[in-house]
Amino acid sequence: MGLKQNRAGDGPAYEELVETEGRPRLRGWLERLHTENLLEAAVVHGYFPCVSKGDDLIVLDEDGNERTRFTFPRQRRGRCLCLADFFRPEESGETDVVGLQVVTVGSKIGEATAKLFESDSYRDYLELHGLSVQLAEALAEYWHARVRAELGFAGEDPADVEDMFALKYRGARFSLGYGACPDLEDRAKIADLLRPERIGVHLSEEFQLHPEQSTDAIVIHHPEAKYFNAR
Repeated sequence: MGLKQNRAGDGPAYEELVETEGRPRLRGWLERLHTENLLEAAVVHGYFPCVSKGDDLIVLDEDGNERTRFTFPRQRRGRCLCLADFFRPEESGETDVVGLQVVTVGSKIGEATAKLFESDSYRDYLELHGLSVQLAEALAEYWHARVRAELGFAGEDPADVEDMFALKYRGARFSLGYGACPDLEDRAKIADLLRPERIGVHLSEEFQLHPEQSTDAIVIHHPEAKYFNAR
């Protein structure tokens, strides 16, 4: 909600602002999402056999033939990591599995946000836009937990919620356009594999996901897979 304590220190404390203003407004927005049916949360995900070769992750079909491949950048310093390193290499003779997911909170919430902006209701616009971003991220995180459960190692998740927020669980979820997988054109490969149009998500010519509050991800189960920048 962007709440801030008065710099002079003579206004309400931050904690008081949260209780008297932040939480009531959040509850109000959540109620509005429910009563106006603005939230259209949906997910499509899948698991695909794969192997790695150098900097490439090769996705295989049922017969073991190459279906598509992702080429990831490699760090030039430090551990010289690349996302392909977290999968079994082709020369091992064993296949691995990669998870892919696309989540969305739908188009209605974006349309409502745009109307608020057009009407100069900037506080409401910022609050609803921020909430929609957080809801999309929460859905992606929730589904990542579902993937860990389906792969059989949800029992390794930390019991402390703060450790969950600190991402102290096994594996990691890498979204396209960031650090270790910056190539947005790879979204077309994920779209081809998952067909997210089934949940109303489409890819633009600029490789942007629509509706706006939608995210895609490559889900890696290797216990040492953590976020890093490839520079």
